[in-house]
Amino acid sequence: MLKTPKRKPAVGSPPLDHRPFLVKPGSNVRLKDYDPDHAGLFKNKKEAEAALSEDVKALAEAQELLFASDSYSILIIFQAMDAAGKDGAIKHVMSGVNPQGCQVFSYKQPSAEELDHDFLWRYNKGLPERGRIGIFNRSYYEEVLVVRVHPQILAAQRIPNLKKSPVVWRERFEDIRNYERHLHRNGTMIIKFFLNISREEQRQRFVARLSDQAKLWKFSTGDIAERGVWDSYMEAYEEMLGATSSDHAPWYIIPANKKGFARACVADVITSHIRRLGLKYPEVSPEKRHELLAIKRKLEAEGKGK
Repeated sequence: MLKTPKRKPAVGSPPLDHRPFLVKPGSNVRLKDYDPDHAGLFKNKKEAEAALSEDVKALAEAQELLFASDSYSILIIFQAMDAAGKDGAIKHVMSGVNPQGCQVFSYKQPSAEELDHDFLWRYNKGLPERGRIGIFNRSYYEEVLVVRVHPQILAAQRIPNLKKSPVVWRERFEDIRNYERHLHRNGTMIIKFFLNISREEQRQRFVARLSDQAKLWKFSTGDIAERGVWDSYMEAYEEMLGATSSDHAPWYIIPANKKGFARACVADVITSHIRRLGLKYPEVSPEKRHELLAIKRKLEAEGKGK
C-alpha cells in the first residue's frame, strides 16, 4: 500500500487543508463566499513552491504505482475563466510525472463530426486507460457553461425536441452525473478543479500579457468578449458546481489569485485522492520469484567471469 510520506519540517511545508474548497453535493454555491486571494498558511511564494515540490515528488511515486497496478485510471478536469492559470497548474503539478503515464486534452470548439453526435461523445475518445492519468483542460462542462452563456451555440447543435431553459440545463446536469457515475463504477477516479480567479486579477494578467511580446500569442480578442459576460458565467458556474459535485466526482473551488498556492493545493488534492485507492504493486508468485532469482544469479556469475 502506498504510504503517505511525512512532510519534512523545512520551510514551505505548512499543512494544506483543502476541505474548505470541496463542494458538497447539491449545495447552494455562492462564489462570493470563496476568497480567490486565499493562500492558506503560506507566508510567501517560496513556501508554496516548497510544498508543491514535495507533492510533485509524491505524485510521481503515486503515478508509478497507479501504472504498475493497472486497475484504476484518474481523470482530472480543469475549468476556469481565461487567465486563471489552468495551463500553468497542469505544467507545474504534473512536472514530475512520467509522460508515458499521463495525457492532456484541451477541448476547443466542436467539429462538424462532433456536432453530429451527443454532447458527451467526443470526450470518450480522450478518457484515460487503466494505469494512466488523463487531464481535460476544459471539458464536457463547457456544455453547461459557455453553451449556456451563449445560447446560439446550443441552437447550432440541432438537437430534436430540445427543451427550453432551465429544463435543458437540469437534464444536462443529470446526464453528466450519470456519465461520471458510470466512469466511477468502471474504475475511473474523477477529480474536478474550478480555478477561482477574481475579475480584477484577470484584468491585471491580461494587461501583463499585452505588455509582454513573448506572451502576446496567448491573448485572443475573444477573451475580452467573454470577460464582458463575467456575471453570466459566475451564475452558470455556481449552479453547475453544486449540481454536479458528488462523493465519487467532487468539485474543488481552488483560490487562484495566488498561483503558488493554487498549484500546491491542486497537487495535494490529487495525491490525497490517489492514496485513498490503497494501490499495491503486482504480487509475484513464489515460482516466479524462484525463476527470477535464478536469472539474477546467472547474471551475477557472468560478471564474475569477466
